[in-house]
Amino acid sequence: MANQEGGDLVSQLVDLVREFSRLPECRNAVKDMYVNLMRRVKLLNPLFEELKDSEEQLDGDDDVQGLQSLKIALNLALELLKSVNGGSKTFQALQIDKIADKFRAVTAQIEEALCKVQYDRFDIPEEVREQTQLVHAQFKRAKGQIESPDLQFRTDLAMVKKGKEPDIEMIKRLSAKLHLTTINDLRRESLAIHDLIISTDGDPENCFEIMSCLLKKINDFVMLGNPKLDSSDHENSFVRHRSPVIPDDFRCPISLELMKDPVIVSTGQTYERSCIQKWLDAGHKTCPKTQQTLLHTSLTPNYVLKSLIALWCDSNGIELPQSQGNSRNPKTGRTGSECDPTAIAGLLEKLANGNSDEKRAAAGELRLLAKRNTDSRICIADAGAIPLLVELLSSRDHRTQEHAVTALLNLSINEANKGIIVGVGAIPDIVDVLKNGTMEGRENAAATLFSLSVLDENKVAIGAAGAIPPLIDLLQNGTPRGKKDAATAIFNLCIYQGNKVRAVRAGIVISLMELVKDASGGMMDEALAILAIIATHHEGKVAISRADPIPVLVEVVRTGSPRNRENGVAVLWSVCVGDFECLKMMKELGAEEVLMELSENGTDRAKRKAGSMLELLQQAEFREGNV
Repeated sequence: MANQEGGDLVSQLVDLVREFSRLPECRNAVKDMYVNLMRRVKLLNPLFEELKDSEEQLDGDDDVQGLQSLKIALNLALELLKSVNGGSKTFQALQIDKIADKFRAVTAQIEEALCKVQYDRFDIPEEVREQTQLVHAQFKRAKGQIESPDLQFRTDLAMVKKGKEPDIEMIKRLSAKLHLTTINDLRRESLAIHDLIISTDGDPENCFEIMSCLLKKINDFVMLGNPKLDSSDHENSFVRHRSPVIPDDFRCPISLELMKDPVIVSTGQTYERSCIQKWLDAGHKTCPKTQQTLLHTSLTPNYVLKSLIALWCDSNGIELPQSQGNSRNPKTGRTGSECDPTAIAGLLEKLANGNSDEKRAAAGELRLLAKRNTDSRICIADAGAIPLLVELLSSRDHRTQEHAVTALLNLSINEANKGIIVGVGAIPDIVDVLKNGTMEGRENAAATLFSLSVLDENKVAIGAAGAIPPLIDLLQNGTPRGKKDAATAIFNLCIYQGNKVRAVRAGIVISLMELVKDASGGMMDEALAILAIIATHHEGKVAISRADPIPVLVEVVRTGSPRNRENGVAVLWSVCVGDFECLKMMKELGAEEVLMELSENGTDRAKRKAGSMLELLQQAEFREGNV
């Protein structure tokens, strides 16, 4: 009975997290609290997916009660996020302390519910367990220190409440913080205040006069004083000759300098690429800002932030960082942030009704335009380009096909576009390009599947569409870039249990072992990372055991990089648990001394795994002595 009830609860939790994923972007003063709570909740999804695949583990009333408490807490969180994402932005700003208390309360309730879920005893992959532990720790820290508005915002609000006449800089800051920067924003806010007064039968919290005054000031600023609106040469000159304060979000947390090439690490924090790479190269395995253990060391370009930095530099008369120098089109002189709906409409007309040459040229132009910046990606998608590009994936002209799949790759960088691409049924066509396209087409198809697989629900659909066998083929036979694209896609897809099975049955273990043995091939890091994740599944463990991995892996643990030693010992542990012959071979290869050294000098995870392996070897020695 507990199994059935627990299974139903897990399914409900999976559906609940999907509702969080469908929530719109928050554009008001509580954005930071909104985003952080949503991000933490979504990070629980791998745990729920694993439990859904093996609900027989939920065999006790304690499990069911823990999940029930978590469901109640997450429902409250969902309602809170929905409530703060609508209504009057100015009213919410004036009630910011009360809203922060609500976030603090719901965060505490989720943390308390997680304490009741005994996830440490579940038979789930190590990386899922570690991620759940990290998320739980985040909730524990956050319940006592929910993000409050920054000091400057608090000061500005206090001045407004006291009736002090705000200066232009204060209005500018409030306009940005409240996301009231356009005429449409102000119209919606005016209607929201009107609806609020009607729904509360009067003046809510006695602050209608303050709200009206603030809205009028911001309206005057947007209409007359906003530098974005038709600035004169004099205004532009003023902007260029003042010394603007660099927004904190644009500074690297390590160097505190304006970022040129921002990248995201596994904790969700953003750093300047060169700074975080130096940190990782020094052997660190934690996030410098949060001190959380990094689940992996892949660096994902933060294209959205890069575009925002470029726009900020342009509007403040600051020279763009060197790596962003191509954001201006040398032929047209237009900045990369511009988006020409008429030109895009003309390209779509050619995609729909042009001859083969026109379609090829139009797809190529959209490919380049989608690479430019966030605004372009949004404009192209809003104009309806994605279904037309998906149709071109079936083109017999290889160059047209390459342009189409690469354009979709560039468009998929935008989170909303991922949903559109999948929604129009693109996955099977992308997989077909991966199977039958040119090498460039196959590489970019693999990269597109990786981008789409960032959303957990897409991992299932991509695996079911047959993507894994051609990804393995690209991993074996592709160019160096193609192998990298295939490896990152496979790794991400194999976070889902069903895809681990698909990969093992498609023969991935043999390919991975060959890459590990070929130290000069440049793919050892990726191969070991995939082996470590596959080894957490029973079929993966069996397949790896049959590939005679012990000598190779012991050598990796002895001489490899910190990351490879960590993954190598993780695979060894998975393979050797309960296998006396495997442990005996390790002793013969002198693994005990290697593991003792690793238990002292390895990464945190490597130390734990090495300690567990030493215990297994001692047990095997005791057993051998008693035989």
